[in-house]
Amino acid sequence: MVTRERWVGSSLVCALAAMLAGCGTQGAPLPPSLNLPDRVTDLAAVRNGNQVSLSWTMPKRNTDKLLLKGNVKVVVCRKEDASVCDPVGTVSFAPGVAGSYSENLSATLASGDPRVLRYFVELKNRKGRSAGLSNAALVPGGEAPAPVAGFTAEVQKAGVVLHWTPDNEKAAVRLQRTLENPPAVKPKKQVLGEAPESAEQNLIVEDGSQSGGAIDRSIHFGDTYIYKAQRVAQIEAEGQTLELDGAFSQPVRVEALDVFPPAVPKGLAAVATAGEDGSPPAIDLSWQPNTEPDLAGYIVYRREGDGPWERISPAQPVAGPSFHDDHVKPGETYTYAVSAIDQGGHESARSAATLERVPSS
Repeated sequence: MVTRERWVGSSLVCALAAMLAGCGTQGAPLPPSLNLPDRVTDLAAVRNGNQVSLSWTMPKRNTDKLLLKGNVKVVVCRKEDASVCDPVGTVSFAPGVAGSYSENLSATLASGDPRVLRYFVELKNRKGRSAGLSNAALVPGGEAPAPVAGFTAEVQKAGVVLHWTPDNEKAAVRLQRTLENPPAVKPKKQVLGEAPESAEQNLIVEDGSQSGGAIDRSIHFGDTYIYKAQRVAQIEAEGQTLELDGAFSQPVRVEALDVFPPAVPKGLAAVATAGEDGSPPAIDLSWQPNTEPDLAGYIVYRREGDGPWERISPAQPVAGPSFHDDHVKPGETYTYAVSAIDQGGHESARSAATLERVPSS
């Protein structure tokens, strides 16, 4: 006969054994791991000429969150339109490293109208099984646009004017500008509102193939630039803008020297006074201010009758758009004109003349 004390003791032993050795009811057995590498989710593709280069990050774990061991087989495939994904190559990489693959497009894929090519990678285990294709990486197929011909550049007051031979291609034109001698270290202090100049800048001219020209207004006089141009076919696909680039033109070197005078002042007006309370007669001049950032000031000219023009302002340019001339005689008529001059000493043409007669005393 089993006593109550022995039965309780036996139950405790069984409970303890169940925790240590599985005594009691067992759960359902776990399925074995399939060891499927995780899918690649960051596949990217770039076309340069007729070569397509792929890059991605190899996963470190399988779909069961277990660490992968050894190199993993990677199958690269390509789709055109809604076709089957055609294998184009096989490589292998260790878990966690950067993967890459390049292929040269066939004559068929690199010719004809621009179109979309979609690349995928599929990681397979030793039994040839996978967790599926990666994300799609899109590149443009088809023939690249023709090179830009007749590319020239000319410095003008408004900026660098660029010209090339127009044609009927439905392609944009990319203008690449490189600063020849960029500063080694960015200046710590800059003029308020002035952004530092980038060593390389790109501008897309949407109708460039047909317009045949553009102007770069963002230059800094005193710097030297290298310009190149290339045609770019653009394709819209799945919310992305794919670009198929043509070859770059021959580079054009431009030394942006500021040899251009300021704009001619406008709106010159004159008002004469006879003089009161012992003050001499005078003529007050005013005009619209110029807006050039390198403006040094203005020079005022006067002539009497049919005589020659004479400078009546001081040797130092007049800073503001006004001038007081008190070297006049009552009853005489004077003709005035104004020019603008920059800090480099370049003087504009004289403004439209204005006449004013001093009242008789």
